[in-house]
Amino acid sequence: MFTYFCRDMLKRNLIFLLILSFSLAGVYGQQLIENKAFQAGEFLKYRVYYSSSLGNLTAGEATLEVEEWKEINSSDNRSIYHITGLGNSKGFFDWFYKVRDRFETHIDKETLLPYMFVRRTREGKYKYDDDVFFDRDNLLAKSRREIKPIPNNVHDIISALYYLRALSLDDFSADSTYSLSFYLDDSLYHTQVKYISKGRMKTSWGWVDCLKFSPKVATGEVFSDEYPMSVWVTDDDNHLPILAESKVIVGSIRMELIEFSGLKNKASFIKDKKKNE
Repeated sequence: MFTYFCRDMLKRNLIFLLILSFSLAGVYGQQLIENKAFQAGEFLKYRVYYSSSLGNLTAGEATLEVEEWKEINSSDNRSIYHITGLGNSKGFFDWFYKVRDRFETHIDKETLLPYMFVRRTREGKYKYDDDVFFDRDNLLAKSRREIKPIPNNVHDIISALYYLRALSLDDFSADSTYSLSFYLDDSLYHTQVKYISKGRMKTSWGWVDCLKFSPKVATGEVFSDEYPMSVWVTDDDNHLPILAESKVIVGSIRMELIEFSGLKNKASFIKDKKKNE
């Protein structure tokens, strides 16, 4: 049974779980976004591990990197960020179900909405490639296989994370339930998230004040609860994703930040908790 659930976890690619966990932004039009959260040069690395009564087993690693896009592809010559997400299995998991996933997005610096999304999935014997162009003028998503209508504020699974990070709690609705639309595999998805609380978390760099959220996911074989995830982001201008924990039918999956560099703002980690209480 343990092997079955481990394999089932890796079939849902590592980057998709990360982005779904942190897809907390509201539904807005193409207004300009004041981005205080990230910049070109930022690099984030996460450890992905499966936790059960047998202990913690590292399943893989995920990285996210932001770069300046040197070419201008948009019709109105706007500046673009190029963001790359990688997901790789490791150790025992790499032996029986090898994962090498790559996702890229090209987002407008002013709206943080994507122009193009690239997917290169390698999971065991499964291979899937796709390129999606977001036609903002005609509200169409054009992939290798389909052309479908989209709302004007739709994201891909990478751009959603960075759009969220640029927002603040003041941008959210008063009932603390928020919505997001994203496009994946030629389908339009809608998700919601609940704001839970503020708190302080211990990390390898010290204590950090965090905001806790619970995103809504599809129930079924893996998730029996609509809100099975707990997600923590730093309560500062960086809105840095620190930890995501997802309970599944047997055990849980965690994605934990283990390395970062190139932050736009000074990290807000507190070395001595007692001095700041």
